[in-house]
Amino acid sequence: MLIEARGSAATPGAESIFAEVLADVLRVDRVSVDSHFFDELGADSLVMAHFCARVRKRGNLPSVSMRDVYRHPTIASLAAALADVAPSSPRPAVPAAIEPPTPTNTREYILCGVLQGLFFLVYSYLAVLAIVTGYEWVSAGASAVAMYLRLVLASSAAFLVVSAVPIAAKWVLVGRWKAQPIRLWSLAYVRFWIVKTLVRSSPAARLFIGTPLYLLYLRALGAKIGPGVVIFSRRVPVCTDLLTIGAGTVIRKEAIFLCYRAQAGRLETGPVTLGRDVFVGERSVLDINTCMGDGAQLGHASALHSGQAVPAGEWRHGCPAQRTDVDYVRVPPARCGTLRRAAYSAAALLAVLLLYLPLVQVGFSLAIVAASSLAEVLDPSARAGTVWGLFIEALVFSLVLFFGLALVGLLLTVALSRVLNVFIKPDTVYPLYGFHDAAHRAIARIGRMRFFTYLFGDSSHIVHFLQWLGYRLKPVVQTGVNFGTEVMHANPSLSAVGSGTMAADGLHLVNDEVSSTSFRVSRVAIGPHNFVGNDVTY
Repeated sequence: MLIEARGSAATPGAESIFAEVLADVLRVDRVSVDSHFFDELGADSLVMAHFCARVRKRGNLPSVSMRDVYRHPTIASLAAALADVAPSSPRPAVPAAIEPPTPTNTREYILCGVLQGLFFLVYSYLAVLAIVTGYEWVSAGASAVAMYLRLVLASSAAFLVVSAVPIAAKWVLVGRWKAQPIRLWSLAYVRFWIVKTLVRSSPAARLFIGTPLYLLYLRALGAKIGPGVVIFSRRVPVCTDLLTIGAGTVIRKEAIFLCYRAQAGRLETGPVTLGRDVFVGERSVLDINTCMGDGAQLGHASALHSGQAVPAGEWRHGCPAQRTDVDYVRVPPARCGTLRRAAYSAAALLAVLLLYLPLVQVGFSLAIVAASSLAEVLDPSARAGTVWGLFIEALVFSLVLFFGLALVGLLLTVALSRVLNVFIKPDTVYPLYGFHDAAHRAIARIGRMRFFTYLFGDSSHIVHFLQWLGYRLKPVVQTGVNFGTEVMHANPSLSAVGSGTMAADGLHLVNDEVSSTSFRVSRVAIGPHNFVGNDVTY
């Protein structure tokens, strides 16, 4: 086969050698230095990988990577781009040094498990005791108003105590976190595990994410956070004294910046430092000992490995992160002052204390009453207080709770998502911490609920559930399973997936843009008859 030269044949120097190597890989007589590798020469990624490998074996040529091939898809442009690169000399590969694991022993392993079990039992006992005591005190109210007031007081006290316990435990058991190794199963690891469990289970770390109240919680744990920071990630950092975040920084959903990692039989803690006006994309990872300068950006689903730093004003993406020209902060700023942030935080706190917590407790009380009534109907011989009676009540309570949550929750999820979406217009810039922001967050929070995606995912019902939420999927063509169990989105009504497309687990549709003061939503569409792999952020 002969591929004709569109311009001149291979020119002297690096071009001629590149052309010779590529012609040999393609098994042709010659190639043009101006022909496109993929469009005109018919090469694919596997062929070009062979080309790169052969070039690296020749000591008189600069090393060529696949990134170079995609950036410069002709012999002429590739040779010109690598003209100033020194030739590579072939050398034997040196195997990476394998770090020996930190030694542990069985005695510490067993003792650690025993201490963790004791902590769980004691904490659970105290929690149940507090719930029973509070329930009895609330039930003793003389009227409905008195019971509601007692319910608010009891739930508020419980909320404040449960939120304060992790902070107190951190300062008592650990003090200030320092960059150090922690041997697995040691007493230091037990203290770390207790603090981590309490910090992540705190209601303040779940209910107030994305609000200034969450920043106050992290500051109380020792984090150094500047004003105007917005953190949407549910991945709560643990070693907070090692976390520094400059003013105006935005950290998107599902970003990981824990300030510790596990390696070779030990935990390693280390700092994560972010400058002013930094952007960290969704599902990105910041390992320990990483740093981002003022105005730096890290794209979605990217990573900074330990020791990496992004200079001020530089944009990066990928794993490990590389330079890019993509600007991830494209939404214009909006007016968002201190008063607005304070009012939003106060409203969020009051909503939790006066509405959310009382509703949850009332719902559980009604479920218990319904379970007791159904247990008596199903088995009148099962008397209350007996083992069989308790078993029947527990079984009925589980069924009532599950199916009640499934049915009522499904109706509320679909209704709220569609009703709230009326107030959000696509491609419109809204300020943070207002009514539109609250509506958008509620829609996004519904989109992150795992219960229904786990219930319907990996089955033919998932497409119908997503359509109920607002996805545009018609006409639906079943491909076995169109979506996995972990599909997420910011706004389902602005999400469209073409007919016949199949998405594996972990599809995350990013149809919102956020700055430290504003946000906007836009439409996201995947065309028909595509396959989307695991853990794709689109």
